[in-house]
Amino acid sequence: MERITMYNRTSGKGDTLRIRLRLIDGRDVTLYHSTGIRAKIADLKKFNKEGELRPKVTVYNKELKAEINQHFLAMSKAYARMKDRGMDMTSAVLEQEIEKLLNPVVETRKLSAETLCERYVRFADESKRDGIIGAERYKMIIGQADKLKRFLTIKGLSKISVTEFDTALLLEYRQFVFDEFTYVEKYPKLYPVEKKLGARRNPDHRASVNTVVNTMKNLQALFNELEKTDEVMKSPFRRLTTEKKRAVMHTMYDSPVFLRQEEFQKVIDTEVPKRMQGTKDAFILNCCFGCRIGDFSRLSMDKVSVSPEGIPYIHYIPSKTSGTQETNKEIITPIIRMAFDIIKRTNFDFGFSLGKTAISFYNKKVRDLIEACGIDRKVAVYDQEKNDNVYVPLYEEASSKLARKTHVDMMSKVQVNLYAAGLHREGSSAVNRYTNMELKDHFALMNVAFDQKPYKVDADLIIIEES
Repeated sequence: MERITMYNRTSGKGDTLRIRLRLIDGRDVTLYHSTGIRAKIADLKKFNKEGELRPKVTVYNKELKAEINQHFLAMSKAYARMKDRGMDMTSAVLEQEIEKLLNPVVETRKLSAETLCERYVRFADESKRDGIIGAERYKMIIGQADKLKRFLTIKGLSKISVTEFDTALLLEYRQFVFDEFTYVEKYPKLYPVEKKLGARRNPDHRASVNTVVNTMKNLQALFNELEKTDEVMKSPFRRLTTEKKRAVMHTMYDSPVFLRQEEFQKVIDTEVPKRMQGTKDAFILNCCFGCRIGDFSRLSMDKVSVSPEGIPYIHYIPSKTSGTQETNKEIITPIIRMAFDIIKRTNFDFGFSLGKTAISFYNKKVRDLIEACGIDRKVAVYDQEKNDNVYVPLYEEASSKLARKTHVDMMSKVQVNLYAAGLHREGSSAVNRYTNMELKDHFALMNVAFDQKPYKVDADLIIIEES
């Protein structure tokens, strides 16, 4: 434990002296701090080395006592910060840290050189570089930084610093995220019309609550970082009242929308125009795999392998966690027969891009496909303005996520059937077992779920055995 004392030397001349403090921590650390205070020796005699009043002293310089206390406290806090950050234990470094504590306004100005939007981009770049976020989330945050820049440009505050972005602006920005589509015609220079495939699509409808909350959470992550690096004294999120914070960060999820088994079969059986065949192939294949669309878009024949038992499978590291997971463990999913036939016929070439910038284009094609298949079952969607559910045809809510949700539902029902058959007690940990089971068992479950027959292939993906 460190000990801080006043370290004053007198030369015997004059009736005043400058107050210095000394900090000792064991044998290795001895640091000094010049307070800049010049006090009368007569006043100082009323204090002991620890800056406390000597016994029976009742008359003393109260202003001097307050100044001494302030420097003792600053020295203790500065030393604690130096230890926490592993800084060099020198008096020069100590003086710098004390200055930051005693004059925080000066330090804030030094840290506010770049704009809020520039700092947001740097936060994304450093998070990706350090493996905190993956490629997909990085693209999302960069897109949200662009959105924030458009908002601040419209407000005439494009050069605003992180310290100037307050709670009032935060709440205005939240409303902007909801209603950005209303600004497109008013500010054409901020929303140029891009006709090329894969270009950023301008907002054309009100954003969902979940989209807004996601945007707020990423911005909150930035301000959490700024607090930790002492670039802001307090995040605007922490200045919100409890009620407002609950409203700003509240997420509302719709009931999951997926294809029932008979609807999935209808997609398989429906003859579609040639222009839709690529979409149909991609959608059915992704229902069989259950990948996120970002992972599905990166699949190729290089990601197809064959087990020693002759079971073909795909393997990939999920992009959402690729930068944060502790091992290089891959997701491994058996390829059932209907998926195998599509792969052999297409080699993962569906006639269009599935890259990140083309997701909205693909989602539109999925909606057209589901509508063409006549799947119009009504599903519940939460209406923000009515604060109630509305019911729309399933094809209106279809997207790339529909394939993943369909896969999860079909696989879950297979396991529920295991309970119903009495093979596992209800509540057993086996509910998650298929993610950890051996490939051959996983293959057997998938064949049951998708009503497919088992088969085997050789190393060249030639079928050598069928049931």
